[in-house]
Formats: sequence, structure tokens, C-alpha cells
Amino acid sequence: MTLRDIVGDEGRILVGLMSGTSLDGISAAVARFHDLSNGRVHCDLLGFTHRAYHREERARLEQAMQQGSAREYCRVQADVGDWMADAALAAMADAGVTARDVAAVASHGQTLWHEPGHSTWQVGDAARIAERTGCDVVSDFRSRDVAAGGQGAPLVTIADCMLFAHHTRWRALQNIGGIGNVTVVPPANTHEHGGMQSVRAFDTGPGVVIIDATVRALYDGMAYDRDGLIAASGQVVESVVLAALRHPYFSDAPPKSTGRELFSRAYVGQFIDDCRAAGAAPADIVATATALTARALADQYGRFIPEPVEDVVLSGGGAHNPTLVRMIEAAVAHENGPQVCTFDGLYFDGEAKEAVAFALLGYLHISGRAGNVPSATGARGPRPLGSLTPAVR
Repeated sequence: MTLRDIVGDEGRILVGLMSGTSLDGISAAVARFHDLSNGRVHCDLLGFTHRAYHREERARLEQAMQQGSAREYCRVQADVGDWMADAALAAMADAGVTARDVAAVASHGQTLWHEPGHSTWQVGDAARIAERTGCDVVSDFRSRDVAAGGQGAPLVTIADCMLFAHHTRWRALQNIGGIGNVTVVPPANTHEHGGMQSVRAFDTGPGVVIIDATVRALYDGMAYDRDGLIAASGQVVESVVLAALRHPYFSDAPPKSTGRELFSRAYVGQFIDDCRAAGAAPADIVATATALTARALADQYGRFIPEPVEDVVLSGGGAHNPTLVRMIEAAVAHENGPQVCTFDGLYFDGEAKEAVAFALLGYLHISGRAGNVPSATGARGPRPLGSLTPAVR
């Protein structure tokens, strides 16, 4: 008897694959979904793995985001597909499922370029994933929303609404990957009565992208600030933080999204130069990058979130940086301000959250339902997201 026989009509199993702007690797989650009577969806996480990028792989992707030849882009598309397939197969083994049990693999791919208002580009050959796993593959989730006039991001919004809303409170679900993004979710008990239409989401600015880049530039052989220890030992250069927050992105009203196209290698180089000009040591520069992430988040909340949010739930790699979490708590603290907590403490490993979100998008695709939230992305209306690459069975 297979797991599919055991599940029966209780749900469908999908594998979600996500590789974000932090370029730390590929998260792969195996999740089972079934519909609830109130329009929400129940999710059980069955397995989760993370395939870290080797230094050479990360360097290839960083280079491709800056420039490359047609040959290299062709090869990156194929190779990322193989890396995604590796991650999917590892997650399936971890969950104890086979291709017969899996309704589809939902692959976000790796973003090489995201230009809101015009186009978006994720690589990772779906055909290779289908051939390697023996599963149908849903991929290319962002482009339909962009074609419909949306930002193509954030797309985790639908999962935040359907899976992670508080029953009676307004909640901010804040992901801190390479880029930070927030979903402002009304109480789940309002969703049946149109409350979901008031959901909003947008990118708050840098997540760990500047922190990681400064560490790599200043500390040979280090990929990131483990446990925030470097930042904790430094002093924040306030003038650099304040100057960075004057960038037009922060004053632009949502819907909006950003990425490494803005917070690029050149941006980080200038950021480091500005810190050094103020007399900062390497640890001070990392502390300043960490403070910028926290203060950008708080700045965006103050400008663009009038809803009575009672808790801020942190997920993504940045949620495992205690120094960054403390800075966020301090930045959003005020009388009757929201409580800051981690996704791990409420649900499951927060590193799996975005992979689960794309598994949900795959579930909605094969169920014939829309996956975008127009109030978050700015699209002209709800759209089915993704393209299907069927397996050969």
C-alpha cells in the first residue's frame, strides 16, 4: 500500500522547491494539503531538506545576475534544474514518498532578474526536474502575475492567508531571506466574509542580502554572520543607516518589490565605502548592515501598515540571527506595539516556509485556482500561476 492509498481523498502531496535571493541553497519541502470548508487549506509538513550551494555554484549565480553569455545562461538553466531535482529527490526520501505519491513538484527556480512592471526571470529547467523525479512539475509562477500588470511578488501571500493567519488577530508575517517581505493578514475568522480582500503584502527592503555580502567582502572564507556574533561586537554607524533609508524605494508606496537588482554588488561596495569613510571597522560595517535591515522593516511598517497588527512572525534565514531579531524588536517597540516572535515557535521549521508556500501554489495550480493576491501584487485580478510540465509515467 502506498501513501497515496493511505491518504485517499484526505489530501494531495506536493513537493515545493525554493531558492531565494540569499543564494544559500535550495529548500525542498514535502507537504500534504486538503481543503477546509471555510475556504482555507490545511497543510501537513511531511519532510524538509536543504541543499546548500557550493561556493562555486553561488559564484556562478552571482555572476549570472550581473552578466553572461548565451551559452552560460543556457547552461545555468539546465544545471539549476538538476540541482532542484537533487533537492526534490532528497526531500521525497526524507518524507518516505515516491513519485507515485506526489501530485506535482512546484519549483520556484532561481531568480536571475526581476524588473517589476516589465518582466521577471527564474531559471531551473522544469523538464530536467520532471525527468529526474518522475513527477509532474509546475514552474514559472511569477510571470503570469507580471503579465497581468502585477509585481510578480510577493507570492507567498496566499500561503500566509490560507495557512498561517491568526484566528482573531491581525498578523504581520515577515520573511527575512535575501530580501525582506511582509504579508499583513486579517483574522482568519473574517476570510469567509471577504476579509481576504484586505490582505496586503510588499517587500520591505533588504533581508540578509547586505549583511551576507558585507561579511563575504570583509571576512575571508565566511559566508554569513553566524548567530549575529560579528554584528553584536560592532557599533552601528547611524549616519549611514539614515542615508540608506533615504533611497526612493522606501518612500514608494506598495504594491512594490525589489531584489538584487537594487541591492547589488555595486550597492554593497558603496555601502562599505560609506561606512569606512565614517571610520568604521569591519565589525561596525556588519552591525550597520544589520541595523539597516531592522530599521528598514520598522520604517516600512510605520509608513504603510495602518492595520492593528498584534504580532510580527519572523521566518527565513534572518530569523536565526539573534542580533538582527533583537534589533527588529527594538525598532518596532512602542506603546501597545506588536509582539515579535519566530515562525518556528508557532508552526514548523521556518526555513521550510517558502518551499511550503510554493508547494501550495502548485496545489492551487493543479486544482484550477488562482494563486496570486491582487491586493498584494497589484495585478488586474486573480490569475492561475505557473506552467505544467508533465512527467512520463
